[in-house]
Formats: sequence, structure tokens, C-alpha cells
Amino acid sequence: MNNPPSKLTLPNLLTGFRFVAAPVLLWLAWHDHRIAFMGLLAISFATDFLDGIAARLTGQVSQFGATLDSWADVITYLTIALSCWWLWPDVVIRELPYVGLIVASCLLPALAGILKFGRFTSYHTWGVKIAAAAMGLTLYILFFGGPIWPFRVAAVMCIVAALEEIMITWLLPEPESNLRSVWDVLTRCIRDNR
Repeated sequence: MNNPPSKLTLPNLLTGFRFVAAPVLLWLAWHDHRIAFMGLLAISFATDFLDGIAARLTGQVSQFGATLDSWADVITYLTIALSCWWLWPDVVIRELPYVGLIVASCLLPALAGILKFGRFTSYHTWGVKIAAAAMGLTLYILFFGGPIWPFRVAAVMCIVAALEEIMITWLLPEPESNLRSVWDVLTRCIRDNR
């Protein structure tokens, strides 16, 4: 009898770190530990970057891992939004439209997937990866006194990436994971309809 594959893999443990980090990040923010917050957030971002690489290198890419990663992304983004509200309320209020774009970029694709497929989607497109990296980097620039415009550009990138994910949901007949772009989905749809 075959045993199901273990869910306690290195990639899933890296992803799981973000679930554990979220309440700690909230605690650090609530107690105004800005440097510790930004340090743990950097580690959280690093595990988000490394989990997919580890999954591919170890041959442990799975639907469970992809879904877990998407949920960890949502938890992390919402944790960042709330924590930044506590730590830098003046900046968050001033940048509220852009913060709103980032939160919407996380929630709207999830809602689209739930409405169409009855479950959370986990596409992990290149657009989302680039937008998330830009958002993460520009948070540090913004909160350590740098210019505001990179954060605003990253927020727009996040909403564009979210719109791409919504379009993918609209195009797909059933949910899939780990898609590169809407272009790949469109190309496949055209090829399959010939």
C-alpha cells in the first residue's frame, strides 16, 4: 500500500514559517519594536522566496504546497497592513489609497477564485512574484525614510498582477497552480480551441 506523500517537507516548513511569524510580527508591531519587526519581516520575505525554489530543487512541488503558500501570502500581507498601521500610522493614513491597492490585490483574486471554483487559487504568476518583491523592497525604503514614489509604483504593480490573476480565473475551466502568466493561459486556450 502506498503512503501519501508527507506534508512536512522543507518547502512546506519554509512556507509554514510565515504562519508562525504572523502573530509574532503583530506582537512586535503592537509593542513598537520597529527594528525587530522589520528584521523578522525580512526573514519572512526570504522564506517566501526560498520555499518555491526548495520545492522545485527537491521535486516536492505539490498542490498542497501551492495552496499553503497562497494562504501564507494573504496572512503575511494582512499582517503587514495591520502592523504598519500600528507602527507608522501617519504614513499609512497618507498612503491609504496605495495601501488599499495592496490589500485589494491580495483579497480580490482570492475572492474571484472562491466565487468561480469554490476554493482559493494559487497561480504564483511572474507578475505576482515581481510585484510582491517590489512591494517588499519598497516597504523598507518607505519606512526607513526614503522616497514615497517607489512604494506607490509597487502598489500599482500589485493591483495589475491581481487583475492578471482574476483574468486567469475567468479563463480557466478549472483551477490550476503555478502558472506563469495570463499570456500562457491565453495561448493554451487558443491552441486547445483549434
